[in-house]
Formats: sequence, C-alpha cells, structure tokens
Amino acid sequence: METEFSRGTGILKALADENRVRIVHILSCGELCACDLLDFFDITQPTLSHHLGILVDAGLLKTRPDGKWTHYTLNREVFDFIEEFMHDLSHETETCLCKKIRRNCK
Repeated sequence: METEFSRGTGILKALADENRVRIVHILSCGELCACDLLDFFDITQPTLSHHLGILVDAGLLKTRPDGKWTHYTLNREVFDFIEEFMHDLSHETETCLCKKIRRNCK
C-alpha cells in the first residue's frame, strides 16, 4: 500500500499543472509529435519539453522517436492505475489504513 501511495502521489504531482493537464487532454485523441503539441500553447519549445519530460518521468506518456522528432502518446496502463488509486483513496476497501487502527472509542 505504501508503494501505491508513493506512486500515486508522484503521478498526481506531475498532473498538478494546467499545461500538463492540457497536454494529457490533447493526447487523449491519439499520438502527436511535440512540434504539433506546441501549436496548442503559447509557450516556448523548451517549456513544452520541460512539461513533457515531467509527464514522461511520471510514466504518464510514452515516447516514440521518429528521426529528429519525438511522438507522444498516453500510457493507458498508468491512467488505469491512477483511476483505481483515486477510487481506493476515496472509498472504503479491505486495504484501508483505517482498518489497521484499533478503535477503543465507544
């Protein structure tokens, strides 16, 4: 469970930026080259690369080199993990930390 907390919070930190959320949303339609992603933003190429790097490092994006360009797609497995993580975080489950606490209050 602790490993899931660490992984989940790392992913959420990567998503805690409006530009990165927009990148994910744009890529929900399919693979795009970084040069095409840049057209959606009013930011510099180095800034876009910085945001893409954070998303890649968090495992949210997959890359595919193509000559001098890099194409990006969503890593669906990581999005499945974060969806389940958020569900388990907000719903009672058998692995809840609260189940490890002995309640003596009555």
